[in-house]
Amino acid sequence: MTDGAERFEVPVEGGGLAVWRWGGDGPVAIAAHGITSSHTAWDAVGELVADDLTLGVPDLRGRGDSADVSGSSSMRRHASDLLAVLDHLDVDEAVVTGHSMGAMVAAALAAASPDRARAVVMVDGGPPLAGPVPPDVDVDAVLSRAIGPALERLQLRFDSRDEYRRFWREHPAFRDSRVDPARIDAYADHDLRGQPGDLRSKVSADRVREDGRDSLTNAVLHDVVSALEMPAVLLVAERGMLNGATPLITDEQAAELQTARGPLEVIRVPDTNHYTIMLDDRGARAVAHQLRRFATADPGDA
Repeated sequence: MTDGAERFEVPVEGGGLAVWRWGGDGPVAIAAHGITSSHTAWDAVGELVADDLTLGVPDLRGRGDSADVSGSSSMRRHASDLLAVLDHLDVDEAVVTGHSMGAMVAAALAAASPDRARAVVMVDGGPPLAGPVPPDVDVDAVLSRAIGPALERLQLRFDSRDEYRRFWREHPAFRDSRVDPARIDAYADHDLRGQPGDLRSKVSADRVREDGRDSLTNAVLHDVVSALEMPAVLLVAERGMLNGATPLITDEQAAELQTARGPLEVIRVPDTNHYTIMLDDRGARAVAHQLRRFATADPGDA
């Protein structure tokens, strides 16, 4: 779908990062998507803010049209890539935002380069909810429990584009949702590579595992939210990744989150799950509202 967005590439270590930009003249926000997703997760938000903001969203290395960018992957590497996008756009400061793993990337960027982040908007992700995995624990086993279904999808092969579209339309997160089927199809279409009979996801399982291990073992990442010195907000979906009743971030976990400015502002978005908080109208409007709030406010008032 990606209606009205301009596609361009930004040189980064390992190749050219594919980036989409909505708008062009307004205050800037830079966004990161989830661990097995692509820029298309931001389509609905991009369309909503294009009239008054500039939103830049890359396919992160190892995903989408950036699948062939070489080199290892980590939260720090993704944050560096986002900074390269800001430099390419000649932007000194932006609202930094992300969904799921991308929210951790956003927080990592803002904590490491506070002069580049006007504010941080995290969407159903960002704060690690447990301490770093101890050295004697099987990290791959923990990762498999956390994102097993997503990793399994990367090994699947599909006979046709329509088959992959049906896979996503029937996904528990989307099956009974209000998300426009055309948006689901666009999300699926961008993720496909290969030939009929051997179509598969563009997402690199190796990059996903690297990012997953980094998020589970890197002690620095467990302090990035508490280190944030700029305004920050966390939007939380009411339901979980597979539309289960338990959200990714519980009220009890949210109540304990702190930044350098004090308690982290947490807003729960009703009637959304981990996917629809980005792609249905209710969720996308909630995210767009926060981007406008921080992009247009005086920093002292945010």
